[in-house]
Amino acid sequence: MNKATLHSIAKPTINDIARSAGVSLATVDRVLNERPGVRAVTIARVNRAVDELGYVRDTAAANLARQRVYRFLFLLPDTRGEYFDFLQAHVEDHMALYANERTYLRTQRVPTRNSNEISAVLDSLTIETTDGVALVAPETPTVRDAVARARERGITVVALLTDLPSSPRDHFVGVDNIKAGQTAAKLIGRFVNVPDMSENHVSCAKILVLADSPFSRSFLERRFGFDSLIAQRFAHLSILPTVVMRDGHPQAHEVLPRVFARWPSIKGIYSTTTNNEVLIEFLRAHHPKLSVIAHELTPLSRSALRTRCFDAVISQDAVHIVGSAVRLMRATVDGTPYNALQERSRIEIYVEENLPDR
Repeated sequence: MNKATLHSIAKPTINDIARSAGVSLATVDRVLNERPGVRAVTIARVNRAVDELGYVRDTAAANLARQRVYRFLFLLPDTRGEYFDFLQAHVEDHMALYANERTYLRTQRVPTRNSNEISAVLDSLTIETTDGVALVAPETPTVRDAVARARERGITVVALLTDLPSSPRDHFVGVDNIKAGQTAAKLIGRFVNVPDMSENHVSCAKILVLADSPFSRSFLERRFGFDSLIAQRFAHLSILPTVVMRDGHPQAHEVLPRVFARWPSIKGIYSTTTNNEVLIEFLRAHHPKLSVIAHELTPLSRSALRTRCFDAVISQDAVHIVGSAVRLMRATVDGTPYNALQERSRIEIYVEENLPDR
């Protein structure tokens, strides 16, 4: 490879910008770092040279030179949902690692069904203390307006697990919940035994669907995907009305016995909840042979797979969720591009045989 070829693929430097704009290196440095003392016409010349040369700034080096730090908050639901405890633990486990990159993380729990409280927390954040917030929140007008106000103050907002498409959030980190519901439908359609469908007797196996909240966007999307694929491909299955299971509620242990007393022919369960402790206790005591599909690989669901209480768990990697949220918030704060393929959350399916060691 000759020198001309090497020069043609070399990345442009601030020396190239200075020559192209006809200014000193010090002037280029002041413009790139947005320091005062440069005339508007000179700033325009430097920026034009940057665009023409295709100069890409080394943000990491620039931030190190400026002692730039990032301060990010993870705002998570204050529920007994095991997955959110699991997610918070991952954030806290990575605090020291990210601190080495001058990125400081903190967590706060807030009642997910209380839009006013979530809004109050968002309104309390200032750009002096918080550069970005990653939150799990319901899609309500109150939350939407609070997100808009936070972004107006310069705070980056990332929606976690449940999207907030009607709000001006910067990014969404999580799986496609409609496809997750379709995945659950295909699994349970394969796992549930086909009942007697002879000419003289047509019977449908009943499928129970459990939810934390029947109004959350993530549940509605999962249920839509689940229902649509069952209707298209599994005529032998009949989906029952959604049953709300709020673990921690005084009557939580009474719900499933009443449901099975009313519909004793239930053959499968699709649990969209974030905590399956009550469900697992009930299954182990009364119905060990039902086909069960659940969400999120946690210590509890892992144990349920190992003991064959669950057939499969549809999950999204908590480590990836945390890392992706941090990378997207940093990229947005810096105004730099990001790798969309790297940040895509993938639907993972776990069965007893492919459980990871940890």
